Amino acid sequence: MNNEQQGNTDQQAEMPGVNRQMPLIHGKLMINRTRITYMRGETLFKQGAFSPHVLFVVKGLIKIFVQTGYDRQMNISLAQPGDFLAYSALFGENMYTYSAQALKDSEICMIEKESMKAALLENPELALEVTSKNYRMEKHLLEMIKNLSYKQMRGKLASSLIYLSQYDFLKENVFEYLTRQDLADFASVSAESAIRFLKEFEKEKIVRLEGKSIEILDQNQLEIISKTS
Repeated sequence: MNNEQQGNTDQQAEMPGVNRQMPLIHGKLMINRTRITYMRGETLFKQGAFSPHVLFVVKGLIKIFVQTGYDRQMNISLAQPGDFLAYSALFGENMYTYSAQALKDSEICMIEKESMKAALLENPELALEVTSKNYRMEKHLLEMIKNLSYKQMRGKLASSLIYLSQYDFLKENVFEYLTRQDLADFASVSAESAIRFLKEFEKEKIVRLEGKSIEILDQNQLEIISKTS
């Protein structure tokens, strides 16, 4: 992990996401930050730890998950450049409500909470974009609840494959960074069940498997399984 304190706006590097450049709008937001590089596999923060900052993903790919038991976890989502993490810290949540781990080498900006609040108050466009991202996350979480409550294992895995194969993730080829256990934790099934259903999908020519790579061949059939199984 490499830690680099940023002290003036002349040293700003381009920060992608949030319309590519919106975090640059507010000078205080950029000054009151620490930029950190995390290596693949490193933990950014752990569920239950103190949360003094909002985090902004500059580069990389981050796995978001919650601990559901001593040695069990449920993967919630993936964060990419332009995404904020630990956003609840702005609203009085002093503990991280989930954990985050770098799936590839990643650069993260740790932003002081008060600076982030000031940026949102002074820049309606930034506030609207962040609200939009939060809405999409809420929609995804509601879909996850539905999956857990009503779907069989085959449907759960299909829903996870659909989420992980959306356009933004295809550019990253995210399956190269995910183990079969990771995939199982997205679907809330065992690794053995995930592997078995993947092989079934391959036989049905819905997916193509090659090493860790998963290529979706029949998106429509995958969506049917997600809705009916």
